[in-house]
Amino acid sequence: MTFLLDVLTATLRNATPLAFGTVGETYSERAGVLNLGIEGTMYAGAFFGFATAYWTGYLELGLLAAVVVGLLAGGLMGLLTVTLGANQHVSGLGLTLFLIGVSEFVNRLAFGAGQRLRKIEPYPVIDPLGLGGLTSQYALTYVAFLLVVPLAWWILMRTRFGLALRAVGENPEAADAAGINVFRTRYAALMIGGALMGLGGAFFTLAALGTFTLDIIAGRGWVCVALVIFGRWGIWRAVAGALLFSFVYSLQLRLRILPGWEGVPFELLLALPYLVVIVALALSGRNVAYPGAYLKPYRRA
Repeated sequence: MTFLLDVLTATLRNATPLAFGTVGETYSERAGVLNLGIEGTMYAGAFFGFATAYWTGYLELGLLAAVVVGLLAGGLMGLLTVTLGANQHVSGLGLTLFLIGVSEFVNRLAFGAGQRLRKIEPYPVIDPLGLGGLTSQYALTYVAFLLVVPLAWWILMRTRFGLALRAVGENPEAADAAGINVFRTRYAALMIGGALMGLGGAFFTLAALGTFTLDIIAGRGWVCVALVIFGRWGIWRAVAGALLFSFVYSLQLRLRILPGWEGVPFELLLALPYLVVIVALALSGRNVAYPGAYLKPYRRA
């Protein structure tokens, strides 16, 4: 029971950045834009959030910096795909490469190369209910699962903005004819999504680790893209996929230190959560109804 409780507690922590990123990507894709810039946005959020907190001494300013970076990244993605109508795959990959390159360049300028690892005092684990175990989490974990996820579902499914966003993602011509500003709605979706992606990246440096390292995101942005498809562009199902990935990830970390598992190749256990996502995506991704305007730029006649 102690082993299982430890795995479940770690699952919620490891799922936190995926929850932020998956919800952010859902905003973008429900508006008809595949944002492959998520990996770079999370990376930039992690670095600039850490750098700001390190230079100012305030973690809250680090979070604000991550949000601003995410907003700017979403706006840049909007410029490329919404205003200029560029290919979404190329734009997203280019944005990821650009943001990772800028982050590593500024990191080298600000902190030097080959020197000691800079650290900050990160957000502590809190236990507001005093129960221990599952309730001992970072504040950002509570924000993600008790605020961001249900609020995103409510906005997308129960508000006029959410209806407009979904209409733009399904049929922008009809949405435009109904008086919805397609360009503004897609920009809003991309920037909201970018802000959440930036927060997801900042979780690593401002809460989980307290430092910044190269390749800190380690492909989790791509995992978020897969989870959105796994969730069929629904908030709850996509977050359930994030919890599944994080459960397997947390499990393999603990299995590696248990007696009797020494003979299992390290690389196999490390790849296990990604293999689970691939299998789940293969099983659930067949005959998926994509948003009607998915990957399609819109031009007013």
